[in-house]
Amino acid sequence: MKRLDGKTALITGSARGIGLAFAGAYVREGARVALADIDFARAKEAAGEIGGAAFAVEMDVTDQGSIDAAVAETVSNAGDIDILINNAAVFSAAPIAEIEREDFERVMAINVSGTLFTMQAVAKHMIERGKGGKIINMASQAGRRGEALVSVYCASKAAVISLTQSAGLNLIAHGINVNAIAPGVVEGEHWDGVDAFFAKYENKPRGQKRREVGEAVPFGRMGQAEDLTGMAIFLASDEADYIVAQTYNVDGGNWMS
Repeated sequence: MKRLDGKTALITGSARGIGLAFAGAYVREGARVALADIDFARAKEAAGEIGGAAFAVEMDVTDQGSIDAAVAETVSNAGDIDILINNAAVFSAAPIAEIEREDFERVMAINVSGTLFTMQAVAKHMIERGKGGKIINMASQAGRRGEALVSVYCASKAAVISLTQSAGLNLIAHGINVNAIAPGVVEGEHWDGVDAFFAKYENKPRGQKRREVGEAVPFGRMGQAEDLTGMAIFLASDEADYIVAQTYNVDGGNWMS
């Protein structure tokens, strides 16, 4: 028997990258998976690549109507939602003196408000059906510490860790386990943008920061999306029933807590 047999998962920001890796891993473990993304065309393409147990739903985590519609569509297609992964997020970097209010509000709207109100919408469904569930929020090592050029992103991920703790304590009364994963530096197309930020503010050639952070990981390399799937499967499984309000570092040894 596979570890997620008979379960349905909704994964935000899953048209590519880490979210897509989670979707593929969950399907291999027996789950049906809704790939929720603002890029609906890419989500449909990704779901087709994964196979019949995956389907796409359009979702903008900054829009409550879109969140509610995506949750309703997932329930309509699959009959239930047993697992939520709040993966949708954006990165930003700038010195304190150059942070723009518009950029701050964009990052918080996606990374914090998006996580909270998607969690709320799915939790309402889980409470109503009365069978509990698993919610996994994507934090970051950046939420564990400050970084000189990454204050807004760090603050957003610290908020995710705090939301995980509070929601975990509140929702376990309904049999809903809320936990989080804190990756370190993870390779992927998003690093093109991250590298560009550091090239601008640290006056480094493109690619240098990417290489430096990978070499600094105690494990010896940057993470891959697939390095995170084991924890995501575990936290969604029955084996994690007694785990509540925790954030697990999966970062090659970058941060110890």
